[in-house]
Amino acid sequence: MSAPSRMPRYEIRNDGIGPYAVFYCETCDREYRSKPEVAGNIAQNVGRQAAGGLLRHVPILGDAVADNVAGEDPRYTYALTPQQLDRAWEQVSDRFRECPTCMRVVCLSCWDEPSGYCAEDSPRGEEIAQARAEQAGAMIKGFASAFGLGEVVRRASEAAQQAQQAAATSAATMARCPKDGTLAPAGTKFCAQCGSPMVQPTPPAAEVCPRCGKPVQGAKFCPECGAKIERPAPSVCPQCGTEAKGAKFCPECGTRIAG
Repeated sequence: MSAPSRMPRYEIRNDGIGPYAVFYCETCDREYRSKPEVAGNIAQNVGRQAAGGLLRHVPILGDAVADNVAGEDPRYTYALTPQQLDRAWEQVSDRFRECPTCMRVVCLSCWDEPSGYCAEDSPRGEEIAQARAEQAGAMIKGFASAFGLGEVVRRASEAAQQAQQAAATSAATMARCPKDGTLAPAGTKFCAQCGSPMVQPTPPAAEVCPRCGKPVQGAKFCPECGAKIERPAPSVCPQCGTEAKGAKFCPECGTRIAG
């Protein structure tokens, strides 16, 4: 992979040794620092001080000329020449890539090497997001296990899944705008945001008697023919979400499973 065609955003710093450049990823702002040219600065400083000391012995104009020769102390300057900046960029340019789509110069953490694009523009975006989510989940589980919080994290994860399922179920019972996705109570005819006709939710299929086909409306026996309505036993505990597998009591927390 070739080096980027330009430098990303940068700034010049000095920690008392000499000026150096800090280059930033244009996506995550992670910084990469060059090394101060310590040897060159020391040699340059010593040479300037020596020349300045000799010139100060020249009568009349010696001190003024010496000050001009000595110049600014590199330990305190916040400037780099174009040549020094180029050398600083060479030190860290291999840690950056330039996206051919958005033209941003990004670090390797924000780059998708297989596709040759930044992570945000990569055609493998969903795959990358899923991998990052899995890595984050593994890290959280690792920390939780180390501090004895594994059960707490497990229950919190199950609660989040149940909340997500409940939200999806609620959305399925509401009218939806096909243009901007706005949700509204069933029966709403037009979107309040853009005025488009709303798509009404599909009514759930009515439960019917397997013998006569009449609606039973949750009854245990058909009100039309008296046949017993067989329903599968719930497979998930309503308290902790554990798979009950047809058991009357949850094997995890002991909650009774309604039959």
